Amino acid sequence: MTPTLFTLIFLLALALTAVLQCWLKARQISHVLAHRDAVPAAFAAVIDLKSHQHAADYTVAKARFARLSALFDILVLLGLTLGGGIAALDSLAQRWAGNGIGGGLLLIALVMAVSGVLSLPWSLWSTFRLEERFGFNKTTPKLFIADLIKSTLLGLMLGMPLAGLVLYFLQAAGNIWWLYAWGAWVLFGLAVMAIFPTYIAPLFNKFQPLDNAELKARIDGLLGKCGFQSNGVFVMDGSRRSSHGNAYFTGFGKTKRIVFFDTLIERLQGDEMEAVLAHELGHFAHRHIIKRMLTTYTIAFFALALAGLLKNADWFYMGLGVATPSNAAFLLLFLFALPVFTFPLGWIGSRSSRKHEYEADQYAVAHASAEALESGLVKLYQDNASTLTPDPLHSLFYDSHPPAALRIAALKGR
Repeated sequence: MTPTLFTLIFLLALALTAVLQCWLKARQISHVLAHRDAVPAAFAAVIDLKSHQHAADYTVAKARFARLSALFDILVLLGLTLGGGIAALDSLAQRWAGNGIGGGLLLIALVMAVSGVLSLPWSLWSTFRLEERFGFNKTTPKLFIADLIKSTLLGLMLGMPLAGLVLYFLQAAGNIWWLYAWGAWVLFGLAVMAIFPTYIAPLFNKFQPLDNAELKARIDGLLGKCGFQSNGVFVMDGSRRSSHGNAYFTGFGKTKRIVFFDTLIERLQGDEMEAVLAHELGHFAHRHIIKRMLTTYTIAFFALALAGLLKNADWFYMGLGVATPSNAAFLLLFLFALPVFTFPLGWIGSRSSRKHEYEADQYAVAHASAEALESGLVKLYQDNASTLTPDPLHSLFYDSHPPAALRIAALKGR
């Protein structure tokens, strides 16, 4: 393949992705607005028109913001690749730190810094304008800056050693460098999962043991009935940043813990909390976490195998704006280019995730109150301003959870 031909293929794939993203967002906006003035019959008794319209307006605002953000990201991608951004930064990094691993790490840091600075205004607008406008934002400028500093330092502390190791494999492991890189990435992911609950998450939030005796008794009874053991049930101060509510499991093995947002506990009744927790337990009972990990690792294996084939292809570098190849430039080009070609396949992962949600719901119905799960889910949809009328095709591509109407219908028809 010639560099010119690959450039054309890349631009065509990028154009297809851009058109598809904008079309899906346009469908979402049109569909939600078309159903804005009437609450779906299945929810008319529990959700008022004002709340329904609030969710519709929030969904439309997010879709419009996401469309603009995606188009901006495409411009940044073009600037870094065909515009010569990576090539220029690579030349600068090699002048400052040489053409070895040090120079490669500096290039990665520089590209990430440029990308981070360019994305910062969008993050600020999302937090302090969009989320603020709809009454969700609780983040202060001071907290936003603290989070930004912590996440940046954490990314450097965790990401740079892994990147350095991959660069070493590229330099020393010959044609099977990608296999070593895959193994390192898998071990890295498992290590982060193990330390996240006790070392990483507390850097950003406070976790207190659940002190509601009645709710704790309910949860302990459910855990015993399901045969599930964890390292504790904790309440997280999610209200510091947002009024959105959520619950999740984190860690694995002895580090497993159950986490409820404080906003969730304030909103749901005891039987609803129990049902929501039963849903989360369903993910573990059906081994969804393990299945997702295995799927992710398998996809990464084949992606890195493809990277191994492209490593020595001059047309790949030159076709993406880099005339003088380097290991770090290759990694960045591959990581930036891959999503351009895989976005049209994104619906496959979303479909699998929605299937898991249905399975977890059925598990919850078998171990807790179906009515409580239904009412709890409706409250979550309402409190998070999740639209009850998403566009089906947009939902197919983007939503990891089934639309509310389908999910509640499945519960009623259990």
